[in-house]
Amino acid sequence: MSHPPAEWKSTFSDLFLTSVEKYRSGHHQAFGLLDTQDQVFLASIGHTEQEFFDFIEDFAKGGEPTLETALDIASVRRDYFLREQNGIPSARRISMADLPSKDASVEGIGWLPRLIPKAEAKLRGEMPSDLMYGCGGDRRFFKTHQIDPAEFLRKIWAAKGNAIEIITWIKARP
Repeated sequence: MSHPPAEWKSTFSDLFLTSVEKYRSGHHQAFGLLDTQDQVFLASIGHTEQEFFDFIEDFAKGGEPTLETALDIASVRRDYFLREQNGIPSARRISMADLPSKDASVEGIGWLPRLIPKAEAKLRGEMPSDLMYGCGGDRRFFKTHQIDPAEFLRKIWAAKGNAIEIITWIKARP
């Protein structure tokens, strides 16, 4: 099921807003938040129910990530899913144990060693259910470095695994 750009964005937006209301009305888990048709829709854009729920929960609790941010991130993931993965989801999931610690840094840039593999996993659809791209730590990093989370995903995609390119890009930013 492939949706034209305007249609899938509208569907995602409507689903986001409806889900926020469900969350605020007491539905505080991913399971059962979405019906089968909504789950099929998310799968068609390379998005998981848990990833979607994480955005809903954080927005409902703290106002971010916003619908616009969630939609921008979903857009990059959708493009990668359709162009690089030909609409075929990865069967792999990264392990939390494989991620660098939260206090790891590279060339004086905190959080980046952890964020790079998270972003790569987000692009490939390989996030474990207990990990969120765009979590509070990620959001602090993005604010500190004045980077949009979707822009970071696009840069990760373009770098194709070249961490030096990412580090150089971050250091060259104002």
